[in-house]
Amino acid sequence: MRVTFLGTNGWYDTETGSTICTLIETKDRYIVLDAGNGIHRLDKAMTRGLPVDMFLSHFHLDHTQGLHILVKFLFLPELHIYGQPGTKEMLDRLVNLPFTVPIEKLPYPADVTELAEGRHDIGYKVQCLPLVHASPCFGYRFEIEGKVIAYCTDTGPCDNIITLGKGADLMITECAFRPGETSASWPHLNPETAIELAKKAGCKKLALTHFDAARWTDLKMRKDVEKMKDHFPDLIVGYDNHHFDI
Repeated sequence: MRVTFLGTNGWYDTETGSTICTLIETKDRYIVLDAGNGIHRLDKAMTRGLPVDMFLSHFHLDHTQGLHILVKFLFLPELHIYGQPGTKEMLDRLVNLPFTVPIEKLPYPADVTELAEGRHDIGYKVQCLPLVHASPCFGYRFEIEGKVIAYCTDTGPCDNIITLGKGADLMITECAFRPGETSASWPHLNPETAIELAKKAGCKKLALTHFDAARWTDLKMRKDVEKMKDHFPDLIVGYDNHHFDI
């Protein structure tokens, strides 16, 4: 199973990267996590004609702005978009005329499914839990092909991160804040808190993404985070086009 970071910035694109999008390649499908501008690399990263499941954490534009280029991906056999309650209404406004091609007019089969909080079986197991953010936001836990992957972005510290990440082979979480930064009014994680939560969850690997573009202005800053492997040996710091296997 391969994980590829297509975009690793939060908020906006800079020379450090595109806004957030992550691709997971399994034996029989691709899973896309959020749809920031990094999604434009999807056609280069996908080498097989497999169906695509896309999971949206929430509706902030750095997680959804890439949806306007879905029409680019003519090669897709089918696309299934999943999100929290209210996703259909939101995408009907956002991915529609006069802004872009509506989902029902895409040149391949595409649909939108809303998932309630809890566990679901969609051909593999998915658990959805709310995170702590300025806007309603879901975190996900995927159990597929004998692996467990947790995805928790745009959140402050909360118990649901630990629940979703419990014993995971990989937890992908955000790192919007620099070391030592916190905010009660704008909840996000710094690297040391992300590591602490991964340890409590008993994760095998921790991957950091969603680096706030206004705070992490140079990739050298991310390199410094790699020194924290002393505290979590299987720590992965995300960069655009970076891939690894689990």
